[in-house]
Amino acid sequence: MLETLDLAYVGRGIHEELVAYIADQEGYFEDEGVRVALRDGVAWPTERLRRGATIGLGRSMLSRLTDDIPWTALSVSTHRPLFWFVGRAGLESLQDLKGRKLVVHAPETAPGCFARIVLRRAGLDPDRDLECQYRMPGDYGMHLRSLRAGEIDAALIGSTMAPEQVAEQEGWRVLAWVGDHFQIPTVGVMVDPTYVPLDSPALHAMVRANRRALRTIQDRPENVVDHVRTFMGRHTDEEIRAHLDRFVIPHFTHDGQADLEIGDAAITAVAAELGVPATFRAADVYRTDLVLTDH
Repeated sequence: MLETLDLAYVGRGIHEELVAYIADQEGYFEDEGVRVALRDGVAWPTERLRRGATIGLGRSMLSRLTDDIPWTALSVSTHRPLFWFVGRAGLESLQDLKGRKLVVHAPETAPGCFARIVLRRAGLDPDRDLECQYRMPGDYGMHLRSLRAGEIDAALIGSTMAPEQVAEQEGWRVLAWVGDHFQIPTVGVMVDPTYVPLDSPALHAMVRANRRALRTIQDRPENVVDHVRTFMGRHTDEEIRAHLDRFVIPHFTHDGQADLEIGDAAITAVAAELGVPATFRAADVYRTDLVLTDH
């Protein structure tokens, strides 16, 4: 009988969901000998997330820094967070946001923390130079509505849409892609070994299935367009493929391995933004070497 393991996503859009969705739809989990229950953990407290595996490496990293939970990643899907700053007509760069209204995720969330790091690197103090409005992520429809109504000047949006196509249709500007300015191992498979042992056969099977899905993204992009259409129904296949070619295929890993230099730099930057000490290194967190070969 197949062992069942929960796998929770903590955000919506292809950034979080695509790899696990492909593994599920292509039957890779069953092939590898595990039954995976994909769970919506967006609103789950950390204590509930700890009981299974999570896709949200960014959220878990913040939790490890602030709560000392020994989250450990066995697979990394990408080092470039799929979030974008989109601004109204007349704005050309992040620097143009000084004195403007920005809708963004809260500072204690992973995308909110990453956004603040990017704003600081652009020379902006998010607490003094902008008027930030904090909203929970969803499909970002309310962010777009506020931009259209002129209630805000810019918004941080996620991967439930192709930002370049939306901006072109609305006459807006993509001011920055977070992944161009800040890198961190940000989605994949992560567990708290307090509850899920790192040598769990079911966990290793889940990781192998995820890595097969990563290879599918690289080797069969035409199939991936079919999968992404489920998430991005407002876009044409041509727009989806352009989005994948720009943001996904070149930047998602093919083997689930982490870049530890990127990881170390990211831990330092996130700890500084949160105002907490960085008491560990990337090699302590990203144990992607534990599952090296296919079953």
